[in-house]
Amino acid sequence: MPVLNKLVVAALPLIPKSVVGQVAQRYIAGTALPDAVRVAKGLNTKGMMTTMDLLGEDVKDASEASTVRNNILPILHSISEHRLNSNISIKPTQLGLKIDKELCFNNIHSIVEQARKLGNFIRIDMEDATTTDDTLAIYRRLRSEGFDNIGVVIQSYLHRSEVDVRSLVKEGANIRLCKGIYNESPAIAFKDRKQIRDSFLNLLQIMFDGGCYVGIATHDDVLIEGAYRQIQRLELGTEQYEFQMLLGVRESLRDQIVRDGHRLRVYVPYGEQWYAYSTRRLRENPSMAWYITKAVFVR
Repeated sequence: MPVLNKLVVAALPLIPKSVVGQVAQRYIAGTALPDAVRVAKGLNTKGMMTTMDLLGEDVKDASEASTVRNNILPILHSISEHRLNSNISIKPTQLGLKIDKELCFNNIHSIVEQARKLGNFIRIDMEDATTTDDTLAIYRRLRSEGFDNIGVVIQSYLHRSEVDVRSLVKEGANIRLCKGIYNESPAIAFKDRKQIRDSFLNLLQIMFDGGCYVGIATHDDVLIEGAYRQIQRLELGTEQYEFQMLLGVRESLRDQIVRDGHRLRVYVPYGEQWYAYSTRRLRENPSMAWYITKAVFVR
């Protein structure tokens, strides 16, 4: 079965978009904001928080970046209107980072300012390594202007991450810690699974010891068990951290974490850019290709 799954993933460009769409339903809320609101409501009733995300990245046109900003602002109002336990994540490249840094900053500033007015929080996502310095600079500039309703992301597979974390801890940052998904050079990123895991747990310990609020973003049993041990060792209260997982991935594990008494947030993506997101999820998790096989051959 693993070989078949890998073959299906390799053949993704040849598979009809409609078939991928059937599988995508487990990973995305839908194409429109009401879809995301519906899914977030359902997760909230199960005792889970959410992060809503308008899919898309690497925008090439300034007007498109402004359109993205204008499409993100209503998410904040919907969260407030429906009294959802949810925040928002945004990607700098979808708001113009690769077009003009000042344009990107102004777009993000507008979103963060509106979030503050509505008592909400914005997670600034981390993308590929070419954007790391600029993303951290935007975060720090916003903090210097008095915004405290923002957080950043650190990827444990990057060699530089420990240096970044030690600086962010001193700044009292709210940090989401994940492994990292972009295909980076071995010159700047760990490639070995154990090295990535070791880095993750080391960074988590530095964050916890430094008193940071941490979003522990992983579906990896080894890392979840390691996080449990650190939480128990430090006798942390549940208000000091949360686990984070993707919509549609390892739902039984997600439910178990909640039953164990931990706070958990589910990433709820939606939007017209569902295809690129879904194919990336499938490449990261070839075992999910079985659902495509069933969609094609099982009636």
